Amino acid sequence: MYQIKLLNKISPSGLDVFPKGQYSYAEEAQSPDAIMVRSASLHEYEFEPSIKAVARAGAGVNNIPIDRCSELGIAVFNTPGANANAVKELVVAGLLLSARKVVPAIEWLSTIKDEGDAVPGLVEKGKGKFAGPELKGKKLGVIGLGAIGVMVANIARHFEMEVYGYDPYMSVSAAWAISRSINHASSVKEIFETCDFITLHVPQTPETKGMINTESISTMKHGVRILNFARGGLVVNADILAAIDEGKVACYVTDFPSAELIGQKNVVVIPHLGASTPESEDNCATMAAEELREYLENGNIKNSVNLPSLSMERSGKVRLGVIHRNVPNMISQVTQTLSDAHINIGNMTNKSRGDYAYTLVDADSDLPAGLIDTMQKIEGVIRVTIY
Repeated sequence: MYQIKLLNKISPSGLDVFPKGQYSYAEEAQSPDAIMVRSASLHEYEFEPSIKAVARAGAGVNNIPIDRCSELGIAVFNTPGANANAVKELVVAGLLLSARKVVPAIEWLSTIKDEGDAVPGLVEKGKGKFAGPELKGKKLGVIGLGAIGVMVANIARHFEMEVYGYDPYMSVSAAWAISRSINHASSVKEIFETCDFITLHVPQTPETKGMINTESISTMKHGVRILNFARGGLVVNADILAAIDEGKVACYVTDFPSAELIGQKNVVVIPHLGASTPESEDNCATMAAEELREYLENGNIKNSVNLPSLSMERSGKVRLGVIHRNVPNMISQVTQTLSDAHINIGNMTNKSRGDYAYTLVDADSDLPAGLIDTMQKIEGVIRVTIY
């Protein structure tokens, strides 16, 4: 029976993916085969030797020590796109809030609530200071055309916005999904110089961290409105607050609160609600569970952040999954070890990702005792698993 250790509350929709009698799951699972997690940090976690995989019910994996997992031969999965619709809807709300000054207008109303019959008149006199532009006809720049970015770009066209998208690493599936009416920007610089609204949908990496700063803001249009529903570190808060004070930035909307942003004029801070919908939690949990099942039962990998995507139809009698370093002669050593044991290979596939590679082998006969130990001793082999 496979055992799944739960480090957070996981949606029942996801847990229902595990067949009863074949899987058990609990917070205190003994010798777990895998971990399911949402927000709990694993950076100080001591991984049990039995753990083969970690699945995060969400897209970001900042709470998981990816390098350490790779060295231990632990596959790390996330759920890209599972919460995309939820985030897209909040971005749409952010677009409207950035333009129409709804938040400060509501806050102002609370100051006149005790004025009784005078409230209607005060509203008519005061509403002018909360006027804001329509989205129609404005230019929206979408930086990052993954699952969320594509959805945002497409729906913005229904507001009759002129949409520009930029992503040098755009996937084939995203290319199929994006509307033909989206203008493809050749650089981030083009987005900065062209657009009235800019929304960020890229991961935080050493290259993207702090990408919205004094220098980049200086190249933008006066009165630009910036939305950040991706990662807080993409924006240098001190720089954007200074730009707001100068009038260069008309509004900043973010889903990543910090003390310095809360309560600032022309800043709308949302308490990280992007994926906070029941549907999103169900989708993420279900996808994470399906990824774990496919890996634990068949060795197939989809949506891993540290190992290559690899899938092979089962054939033969026994399947081996070998996680190893991406160095020369690894495959030949694996196949030679099987050949020396008189094992015929019915099917085999291999892929690499950075410093690591993964090989699946379907053997036509049972494996002799000690073969796995022999293979595990090959220099560069990290983990061997029988499926």
